[in-house]
Amino acid sequence: MLSWIIFGLIIGAIAKLVMPGKDPGGFIVTILLGIAGALLGGWMSTLVGFADQEQPAGWIMSILGAVVLLALYRVVAARSGDVA
Repeated sequence: MLSWIIFGLIIGAIAKLVMPGKDPGGFIVTILLGIAGALLGGWMSTLVGFADQEQPAGWIMSILGAVVLLALYRVVAARSGDVA
């Protein structure tokens, strides 16, 4: 469990660097989105036979999944009026 949190922190931080700007949820939400994005991207990469999560391509897919989730979160938060 601790390794997932650390991995999510790393992936969330990388996703935040790739996609800078104001996030409505802050640090904790970024970690949670990083964990979820890593799981989503890793699952997608193994589903299509692209790579395992231990390979660089799996990391790239995990980062891509986190960026997609962060973008969706920003859109949903902006529509609900949470972001000025």
